[in-house]
Amino acid sequence: MDTARKHSFKEKANKMLGINPQDALLSKTFMLVSFAALLIGGTLGLIQGLNRAGLFDLPSWFTYYQVLTAHGILLILVFTSFFTTGYFFAAHSHVLGGLIPKVRKMAWIGFWLKVVGLVVAVIPILMNNATVMFTFYPPMAASPVFYFGLVFIVLGIWSCAFASFIQVANWRKNNKGQHLPILSYFATGVFVLLFFGSVPVAIEVIVLIIPWSIGWVETINVMLARTLFWAFGHTLVNIWYLTAISAWYVAVPKIIGGRRFSDTLTRVVIALLVILNIPGGFHHQIIDPGITESVKYLHVFMSLAVGFPSLMTAYAMFSVFEKTSKKKGGTGVFAWFKKLPWGDVRFLAPMLAMIAFIPGGAGGIVQSTNQLNQVVHNTLWVVGHFHLTLGTTVALTFFGISYWLIPFISKRVLTPAINKIGVVTSILWISGMAFMSIAMHWVGVLGSPRRTSYTTYGDNATALGWDPYLMFLAVGGTLLMVAVLLQVYAVIQMMFFAPKGDTEFPVADVEDNATKTPFWTESWGRIIVIMLLVIAMGYVVPLVEFITNAPPGSPPFRTW
Repeated sequence: MDTARKHSFKEKANKMLGINPQDALLSKTFMLVSFAALLIGGTLGLIQGLNRAGLFDLPSWFTYYQVLTAHGILLILVFTSFFTTGYFFAAHSHVLGGLIPKVRKMAWIGFWLKVVGLVVAVIPILMNNATVMFTFYPPMAASPVFYFGLVFIVLGIWSCAFASFIQVANWRKNNKGQHLPILSYFATGVFVLLFFGSVPVAIEVIVLIIPWSIGWVETINVMLARTLFWAFGHTLVNIWYLTAISAWYVAVPKIIGGRRFSDTLTRVVIALLVILNIPGGFHHQIIDPGITESVKYLHVFMSLAVGFPSLMTAYAMFSVFEKTSKKKGGTGVFAWFKKLPWGDVRFLAPMLAMIAFIPGGAGGIVQSTNQLNQVVHNTLWVVGHFHLTLGTTVALTFFGISYWLIPFISKRVLTPAINKIGVVTSILWISGMAFMSIAMHWVGVLGSPRRTSYTTYGDNATALGWDPYLMFLAVGGTLLMVAVLLQVYAVIQMMFFAPKGDTEFPVADVEDNATKTPFWTESWGRIIVIMLLVIAMGYVVPLVEFITNAPPGSPPFRTW
């Protein structure tokens, strides 16, 4: 009882006084690496866009495909994973009464493992010995050093995930019979997916790729390796999405002066995204041979099933917006939109992200259907979709979070000037992504391939017809680079130079008349068991088939 009372006092004090300085340093360090990756990755993205439009020739010592590989790893893995981890450890610290020393130590170990892994992986990329792009598909083979770097990154992810689990278990021990605070519930879902989603890619790298790249075995089972990768690659999408909607559900309603929609619905959405997510990876392999139609249909169904919690989220968020705006005097079917705080970057950025997710989600449905996938697979359509989901929905939400999270962990305030910079950044970002993604979708339907540097294919008429659309890639990339510079400037200002002061960590309360949340939602053991059963439904049969009736293996190839 004394322990629980002390913990409760510590939790209340933490909420009143702000984040523990040691916890703040941890989150700030993760954020610094995240936005450094955004700056470097964004610069590489501009170079890539200018080259693809035929406006810039890369030197022989730094090829388009090196740029593409580094751009993907820095933005898809580093920017997102470091931001997610720093954000959720700050959330744990705030809502659970501070991180316990063991958790903080494990988080630092995870941080350094990921940093070491990143450095080890980037060196062969810079030396043009790992130009295999983000997906690192065999039979293209990178230097073994690149894969060892990936192993360190995965170990870092696991260290951070188990640190989060220990923090939550410690809170439950001291607060028996209570519901886990909603942000920590989101964090649990994210780290469950990070751990279980990274297991297949760890198996791929350690068991299959490293022995093959070193030369210990002559060939590799390409289908098995691709399948293990996409069990992870597809899961990443919903890890980013789950992180983004945590701010939509919890922070945004507080920022606009409203309440959270429904605690029960929120927890059900989290559980559904965790359970339904991993068995959807084959929708990235619809045109792959060696996978039966029935298995592909199962994975397509699982991919589309994720749309249900997304629709629940859309209903919940716009219900909160309408109810809050009408309490402030908004009227009419649409006029209440005027009452929303459009000039506040903490709202504007995630709101634009939500709007972008509408066409982004629709494009995902297109890519999950067999006939339409045949048209757009391996074209720039896929890249356009990716820039709507990760590049717009996730990135803009992360930007919006940064304008309250970084002042919070830095014990500084968001000034009107930085807020204006954030508003300009958000508008530039959505405009740049609109130019880029619309052009990519359009030219993808016309057949322009992804993952290729600029070429006219010998002045082929069809290829020359793509050029006007590719120019919009350069326009969009330029706008995005300006936005990157403004965002990084704002982050540095908020972290080191903004006036000292207290900034609120926005956590909205539920409605006063909200129904009581059922306690079965706290049974994470049951949720994980159901998740594993669904994964087994999707993967056991095809994986056994790939192993027992393995196609001819492939030796390593270097195509660059």
